[in-house]
Amino acid sequence: MEWVVVAVVVLILLWLILTYNGLVTARNRTQEAWSEIDVELKRRHDLIPNLVQTVQGYIGHERGTLEAVTNARAAAVSAGATGDPAKIGAAENMLSQSLRSLFAVSENYPDLKAITAFTNLQEQLTATEDKIEFSRRFYNGNVRDYNIKLQTLPTSLIAGVLGFKPFGFFQADEGDRAVPQVNFGNVPSAGSAGPPASGSSGPPAPGSSGPPPQS
Repeated sequence: MEWVVVAVVVLILLWLILTYNGLVTARNRTQEAWSEIDVELKRRHDLIPNLVQTVQGYIGHERGTLEAVTNARAAAVSAGATGDPAKIGAAENMLSQSLRSLFAVSENYPDLKAITAFTNLQEQLTATEDKIEFSRRFYNGNVRDYNIKLQTLPTSLIAGVLGFKPFGFFQADEGDRAVPQVNFGNVPSAGSAGPPASGSSGPPAPGSSGPPPQS
């Protein structure tokens, strides 16, 4: 009879070890996926000051639009310091919306077409947005798998005791993900149109560091 008890104990220990190792692996994958988002968000934040500096010489009187981008970037950087995916997602959405307004206003200034720095920055921001979206989907997929492990029996009975907690999803508005493309083909040629009326600010906007803490 003793061998039965020993066998049961060994099986339980093996299950605990395998479960713990599986949770550690899933958690590390999720944290690694977050680090990829964090890298791209920092790159995005670094590009924006150069964009504002390049654009302001041409649309300097669009002070409100430029300030909105600058303030949204500051808020995104601040949110990134919290490591909270929910706060970061909301702040980054606002930054995307302010960039959308900036690029929409830029369409009224054909002289910007000749500025290589502007078009290069726009292309880099668009590429960065695409990488952020890819990384976001990868991260959320890992969060989903990890959280399912925590919430299903029998793992849920010991996950909390072992110190494992769920991660939050990194949400983003699909409609606000991409930096709008400036279509210079619809812009009058230089000299055929002056700047927009004073006060114009384009269409109204529609609506890290390190791995995020487990919430």
